[in-house]
Amino acid sequence: MWKQWLIGLLLVVLAVGGALAYRSLSDPSQEQDTQERPASAVNAVNPETDTVRDQVAVVGSLQALNAVELTTEVNGRVVNINLQSGRRVEQGDVLVQLDDRQAEADLGIIESQLADARRQYERTRSLRDKNNVSQSLVDEHRTAVEVLEAQRAAARVRLENHRVLAPFDGVLGLNDISVGAYLTAGTVITTLDTISPMELNFSIPERFLGQIAPGQKVQGRSPAYPGRVFSGELVELGSRIDTLNRSLPVRALIDNAEGRLRPEQFMSVSLTLRERQALVIPEQAVMLRGAEKYVFVAEDGLARRVSVTLGSRMPGLVEITEGLTADDRVIVTGQDRLSSGERIRVIEDRNAIPENRFSSTMEY
Repeated sequence: MWKQWLIGLLLVVLAVGGALAYRSLSDPSQEQDTQERPASAVNAVNPETDTVRDQVAVVGSLQALNAVELTTEVNGRVVNINLQSGRRVEQGDVLVQLDDRQAEADLGIIESQLADARRQYERTRSLRDKNNVSQSLVDEHRTAVEVLEAQRAAARVRLENHRVLAPFDGVLGLNDISVGAYLTAGTVITTLDTISPMELNFSIPERFLGQIAPGQKVQGRSPAYPGRVFSGELVELGSRIDTLNRSLPVRALIDNAEGRLRPEQFMSVSLTLRERQALVIPEQAVMLRGAEKYVFVAEDGLARRVSVTLGSRMPGLVEITEGLTADDRVIVTGQDRLSSGERIRVIEDRNAIPENRFSSTMEY
C-alpha cells in the first residue's frame, strides 16, 4: 500500500517540476504577443465636399402646352389635305382645303352688289348737294352700302372657313380624312399638340409649402426611357390646397426638344427645394444602434467611435451635418467588427467601396 502512495507522490512531483521548467524556458515576449489581439485590417476615406440637394419625390403626368381638336366650320368636300401624322406644323399652315367654289361665287356677287350700291350712293349724295333729292334717300343708299359691306365681310369669313389652318405651332395626330370625303361642320379632323416644352402637373405635400417657389429645378423620369432624365423648372403654383390629400397642385415646364414625351404620359418627379455644399461619406460607413448613428474614424492606429448626425441622402452617399470634419479618416470596411480603442491597420484600396450603380442617373 505504501508503495502505491510513493509512486503517486513521485508522479505529482515530476509533473510540477516539468511545468515549472517549461515556464522558465518559455519566451516572455512571445507569451505577451499571444495574449494581444492582432490589428484589424480596414479601409478608410476622407469625407468629401459635394453638392447636396433637398428633394421631394412625387408622381405627375404630362400635358401639351397647347392642345386642340381641329374641326371644320362649314360643310364641304375635301379637295386637298396636309395631315401627315407626327409632322410638325407652324401657325397658319393650311391643313385641309374644302371645295370653296360656291363660297367664292357668293362673295363675287356681293362685291358686285356693293360696287353698284356705292355708285348709287355717290350719285344721290351729289344730287343732294344741289337739293335735287331728299336726305332720306341719301341715308337709304348709305345704309344699303353698309349692309352690303357687312355681307361681304361675312362672305369672306365663309370662304376662309373652307380652309382649316394650324392655330399654333405643334405636332399633328392621327386622322382618317381622305381627299373627296364630304365633311359636315364640327367634324373632328385631327389633333394638334405643342409638345416642346411640355407641362408637367403634380402635387406637393402641404408641409413643403414654405419651401417651394417658381424657378426651382425639376427632374422627371419615365419608365419608357430607363436611365433618361428630363430637366425643367417649376413655373406655377396652385392657389388652393387639395382637402382630400392635403397637397398643393403645381406645374413645371419640361424640355422635350427631341419629342420623346407624349401628353398624358406618367412621370416620376423630383423637385429640388434647396442646394448646398456639404460633407458626404459612403453610406456603408454608417452604423446604427437603436436611435444612435455612428461611424469609426482612424486615429494613430486606433479606431475611435464617433456619433454623427445625418442629413440628406444620395445614391450611395449620405450627408454628415455634425460629428465629422474633412480631415477625419472614416473607416468604410470592417467597422462592424470593431470597438472603440481597438488597434487597426489601414489598407489603401480603391475598390473598397463598390461602384455606385445609380451614378449614371445622378444629375449635378
